[in-house]
Order: sequence, then structure tokens, then C-alpha cells
Amino acid sequence: QVQLVESGGGLVQPGGSLRLSCVASGFTYNNYRMNWYRQTPGKERELVAGISSNGVITNYADSVKGRFFISRDNAKNTVYLQMNSLKPEDTAVYYCNARGYSTYWGQGTQVTVSS
Repeated sequence: QVQLVESGGGLVQPGGSLRLSCVASGFTYNNYRMNWYRQTPGKERELVAGISSNGVITNYADSVKGRFFISRDNAKNTVYLQMNSLKPEDTAVYYCNARGYSTYWGQGTQVTVSS
């Protein structure tokens, strides 16, 4: 059974930091590109960051460049999203995504940036 389980979301003040984690199981994680998406009500899901299967290549949405950092630990089947200097506009549900032979999604974790 394929699972992507996100954790680490919550409420944080503007300027604060959070680290999201996503633990994968049920598929060959090391062969998959991993991504983080986010979505707010009434808007399409948008790609925030992605990382290649070997962790060498990363990419980021312009809105988060220099503030968010994606990494992965292939020994732990885990991908991370370090989010720094958070802004209210970063408030969203964040989803973990695996893309390769198939595509898988996590259930999402809420991030709220508010004072």
C-alpha cells in the first residue's frame, strides 16, 4: 500500500520557520522525483519545490526562492521542506508528491502564517 505521510505543519508567526516532513512507503522511493505543492481555497495547486531522485537537482517557485529549501534522505524514505522567513501568503495546505513511474499524493498538512 502506497503512503505519503506529511507532518510538521502548524501555526507560525510571520518571519518564523517550519520544517515539513514526508515519509514514503509502498513504492521504490529512490526512483522517484519528490515535490512539495501547496493549495489555498479557490486556487489551483501550485508547485513549491522539487528534488530529483538522487537529490542533486532542486527547483523552486519564484515566490519561495531563498526562503524554502527541499532535501531528501533516501535511507529514510523521507523528503523535507525547510521553510524560513514565512509570510502570511505562504498559508496553505502543503502536499507531498511523488512522480515517477506513477504519481502519488499525500493527504496534506496545514501551514498557517499569522500573528
